[in-house]
Amino acid sequence: MNLYRRLDQHLETHSETGHPVTGHLSGRRIFMIWLAANLVVTTMLTGTLFVPGIGYGAAVTAILIGTLVGAAVLTAVGAIGTRTGLATMALTRGPFGLRGSMLTVAANVVVLMGWSWVQAMLAGITVDHLVSGFTGWSNPVLWSVVCEIIVVSLAIFGHSGIAKVEPWLAVFILAVMGYVFYLALSAYSVTDFQSLPEDPGAEMTSITALDIVIATAISWTVLSADFNRFARTPRAGVVGSGLGYTTSTVLAMLLGLTGISYLIASGSSPEAFDPVAFVEGFGTPVAVVIFFSVMATNTMAVYGMTTSAVGFRAGRRFRFLPTALVLGGISVLGSTWLALLDQFTDFLVMISAFFIPVFAILLIDYYVLRRARYTRDILEASGGDYWYRHGANWRAFVVWVAGAASIYCWTYVWPLAVGASIPAFLLSAAAYLALSWHTRTPPLPTSDSPALLSTTR
Repeated sequence: MNLYRRLDQHLETHSETGHPVTGHLSGRRIFMIWLAANLVVTTMLTGTLFVPGIGYGAAVTAILIGTLVGAAVLTAVGAIGTRTGLATMALTRGPFGLRGSMLTVAANVVVLMGWSWVQAMLAGITVDHLVSGFTGWSNPVLWSVVCEIIVVSLAIFGHSGIAKVEPWLAVFILAVMGYVFYLALSAYSVTDFQSLPEDPGAEMTSITALDIVIATAISWTVLSADFNRFARTPRAGVVGSGLGYTTSTVLAMLLGLTGISYLIASGSSPEAFDPVAFVEGFGTPVAVVIFFSVMATNTMAVYGMTTSAVGFRAGRRFRFLPTALVLGGISVLGSTWLALLDQFTDFLVMISAFFIPVFAILLIDYYVLRRARYTRDILEASGGDYWYRHGANWRAFVVWVAGAASIYCWTYVWPLAVGASIPAFLLSAAAYLALSWHTRTPPLPTSDSPALLSTTR
């Protein structure tokens, strides 16, 4: 039997199929996976977007509040994955319908593909900077492709391979991050950073920063059930992912914020969201962190794309390995589009518009309307509780469109004093609850109905 067939059989045997799974990972292992996940260059560089537009203290506040708000949504969605054994996009069959959920799956693949490209490009630019410094030869596109090929190679081993690699990468990344914090804070105090002059022309406000941080959490929520369905218990998933995501996001964004504040205080004029500025300011160790963080996190993005595509339609599935290879090939080609980096903040707004309404609808549907239970009809190709009208729930789509439109409106047309993310989430949740309250599932006489889909331990 050749290597391809052995790997294909291994992945099919280990539940990479789009069907419900029974989790086995401890809270500590879930914590380490999520800790490594967001110790990534994109999250770090997101922290560089905030100064000098706003003060250091205001940026820290936005990072802390936005991360906690986002983590609440992430863990709530992840808990549904643990309870049902289903991946994130498979869960959207509940509110959107067996056919309607195919649109959320397509949106998820688009978003994760974009993340995969961005991270590979940043890693490629960083590697190219180091190589060109030693050799004088530069080709950032080539190095972006090389980085993405490595990521795809890691992703095809599925969740078990990721779970083994992520903790080791997290330890290494944390060690180098500690070095950067020490270097910056031994040269300047936090008070020095707070006294840096703000630049109103940077078009950054505290509320804009808050929306950006929440959008980062929403972008990770598309993977929350994908990984938390492998948690041993809902509590292990919630605590592990909540602490892991919060710790990694706060550390990574504070690293970017502190690093760029250090460079500005030193008299430099670094560009925001530029990995080369960090490598030049802090040396080769930061370049190594950028490379390995992309290996860890981008692997999750490619894996998430694959799990979404595998469960694209209820009642049918694609095999994990060929799906991963096809999507991986597209991600490799897309990593050559370096111009995408200039549109990063617009990309975050698109993520918010796509998925803040989706997750508001999903949480209301599962926890309120369905009384925290989905039935096995969610696994069928047609008919049953989630067929609605011709396989789609028009109420969910109306709210989705309205929620997405509100985010674009409140971001670009009529900016709100409280930002766009939280109001759009509340609007979507309230609208879906109002439109669907009459469909609320009646209480069951017993919690172990044979039709109940649950893998809760």
